[in-house]
Amino acid sequence: MKEILTIKNIEKYYGNKSNVTKAIDDISFSVGEGEFIGVMGASGSGKTTLLNVISTIDTVSAGHIYLEKTDITEIDDRKLAEFRRRNLGFVFQDFNLLDTLTLEENIAYALTINRIPTAEIAVKVQEIAEKLGIGDILKKYPSEVSGGQKQRCACARAVVNKPKLLLADEPTGALDSKSAQMLMETLISMNEELKATILMVTHDAFSASYAKRILFLKDGRIFNEIIRGDKTRKQFFGEILDVMTLLGGDLRDVR
Repeated sequence: MKEILTIKNIEKYYGNKSNVTKAIDDISFSVGEGEFIGVMGASGSGKTTLLNVISTIDTVSAGHIYLEKTDITEIDDRKLAEFRRRNLGFVFQDFNLLDTLTLEENIAYALTINRIPTAEIAVKVQEIAEKLGIGDILKKYPSEVSGGQKQRCACARAVVNKPKLLLADEPTGALDSKSAQMLMETLISMNEELKATILMVTHDAFSASYAKRILFLKDGRIFNEIIRGDKTRKQFFGEILDVMTLLGGDLRDVR
């Protein structure tokens, strides 16, 4: 399997000499093309920091992060925004849709800032919207659709550029049970049908059970790793709960 993301011995410190907090402590792992990997851990385990350094929102104190062959820890600050736009997709807990734009315009925005020709944009937007089940509501504004539809719009915007890596940060955190399940099924279809490579940070065992592999963090280090393999989602869910019990962390939304 071709490696999309390679993390090598990264560390992240906060504070000064008299009071140093080690948020990430010598983490290494890789994500293969087309994988759907979850990152779990209790509050303070380092999972959000890990997502932030992978997304280039924050920087590492030591180590290297490669997206394919590009070392993102070495990219010039002036070039980071363009790198993010062209290579990374993001799905956030609070959707981050622009209320003054229709769903169609929200999805198209990602293509517009990458200077995709206008004639191509309409085709790409309609194609991805149909695949994610929102093709018939593109002319509506975010205020006119449900939370689940907003989140599918956010997913469409995240993958319309065909990013090398899709990063999801607690994507079901603001959703009710039904919408959360719909979103996770959407992420599965993005992974299996659109071949999106997904790294999802969550402390929700239900959401994590949709991933194919899970890394558990504790005190900034990798505590455990489990792979779904041939297990059913229900069996994998039980295995996740077992590891979370060992971690002694906070369990949320245990369905």
